[in-house]
Amino acid sequence: MLQPPPRPPDTVKYKIHHQTVYRYAEPVRRSVHELRLAPRSGPLQSVQAWQLAAPGNLSEARDGFGNIVHNFTVSGPADTIAITATGEVEVTLARADADRAGHHAFFDAPGAGESRVSPLYFVARTPLTTAPPEMRAFAAPFLAVGQEMPALLALADGIADRVRYKANTTDVGTSAADAFRLGTGVCQDQAQVMVAACRAFGIPARYVSGYFYDPAATELASHAWADVCLDPGRDLWCSIDVTHRCVTDQRHVRLAVGRDYQSAAPVRGILEGGAGETMEVNIAITPVAGAE
Repeated sequence: MLQPPPRPPDTVKYKIHHQTVYRYAEPVRRSVHELRLAPRSGPLQSVQAWQLAAPGNLSEARDGFGNIVHNFTVSGPADTIAITATGEVEVTLARADADRAGHHAFFDAPGAGESRVSPLYFVARTPLTTAPPEMRAFAAPFLAVGQEMPALLALADGIADRVRYKANTTDVGTSAADAFRLGTGVCQDQAQVMVAACRAFGIPARYVSGYFYDPAATELASHAWADVCLDPGRDLWCSIDVTHRCVTDQRHVRLAVGRDYQSAAPVRGILEGGAGETMEVNIAITPVAGAE
């Protein structure tokens, strides 16, 4: 008799190593950097340990979305800037909310003493998440029945078909509207189209940056998906990966949330000098045995 495949564990711990190296043909004279490379503990994950290394003194703060933000300045000439993040994160499968049986929703209210924007803040569009008329018309049939999980998953599936995954067809400045018209993009574009479509119908949605563990992948990279608010009054959210057409699960590690890519980007910077920039990113994600 055939046995069903083993059920994946509800909790998985990962060891993560993420290094970004910038090299410049002309040295950088001075630069200021902003990092969202430190995950925070929350309803879907627990950060066991985390360290950042950068060529400058790191200052730490929280932004209005609850993200951990680090800043540093490079004040002298530099032809190489390396940023390394390492640590361990335990990811937990979202449990079904009592009021929404079978739906992997989670509460993400601010902790005691923490100030954070209202979920309704994520209804407002941005230049990267503005839905043109054709995108609204595309999303309308999916959301006609409301914003419950089946409708949202059907919309995500439709977006994955409409904006086919294809590397090197867009860049970090590509808007949701541009990716929708082009019909191709990467996870960042698919997530921003999901966010834009939801916001066009008054549904709060936010962009999520993070990691996705795929044991078959030969090269791992940062990933992106969307959080959609099911009940703003209770800070009840669901998290949907358009690229993989699923609710997020134990394979997803969250880094930061924002209104779009720009406000959740792992690394941002302002440079003086530094012509001829090249970037190399190396990410390793390893499950920790016996973590369940």
